[in-house]
Amino acid sequence: MAQKQRPLGRPPQNKNTKSTKDKIVEIATKLFLSKGYQIISMEDVAKECDVTKATVYYYYATKADLFTDAMIQMMARIRENMHKLLSINKPLKERLLDVVKVHLTATMNIDIKSFMRDAKISLSDDHVKQMQQAEDKMYEVLDQVIHKAMQEDEIPKGHSLLSAHAFVALLYVGNYKDVNQKPLIENIDELAVKIVDFYWNGLGH
Repeated sequence: MAQKQRPLGRPPQNKNTKSTKDKIVEIATKLFLSKGYQIISMEDVAKECDVTKATVYYYYATKADLFTDAMIQMMARIRENMHKLLSINKPLKERLLDVVKVHLTATMNIDIKSFMRDAKISLSDDHVKQMQQAEDKMYEVLDQVIHKAMQEDEIPKGHSLLSAHAFVALLYVGNYKDVNQKPLIENIDELAVKIVDFYWNGLGH
């Protein structure tokens, strides 16, 4: 009896199968963030992963599918890390400062807004919707923490979800660089303090 053939590009079935997909997503994320969606090809990803292009296509039918999954997983990690930082038992302002420092350090060489804008041009409405849903879950984490702080009178009562969006908007401001790639403030710790102080004052303190 002839042995049943594996679908084209499918890696051998063993305990490493799952890690192959994880490796593809991890490396693809780094490539997309460093060079942009338009420049990176599935062949580039395969080469960096040391697998065949067929293997990448086995897991992801299109580059848009790979990019979308990579961004969703990245946002899930951000949400998880944000949750950990915001769950620490200390004043809200200090927890927010921790979040800003981690964000600025992780994205100091990435123009997130331009990066996402360039990619979305080539994505379907469904891909964009999937990423939007993942992004909304990040806001939910902030919303819940801010809402609790309002209920406990740590900060003035207001619209917690609006406050969450305002905080994230300030994170993006922290990523700003001028034409010479110079940030608003060179020192990340100092920039983080300025951002949180500005936000905190906006809450009514």
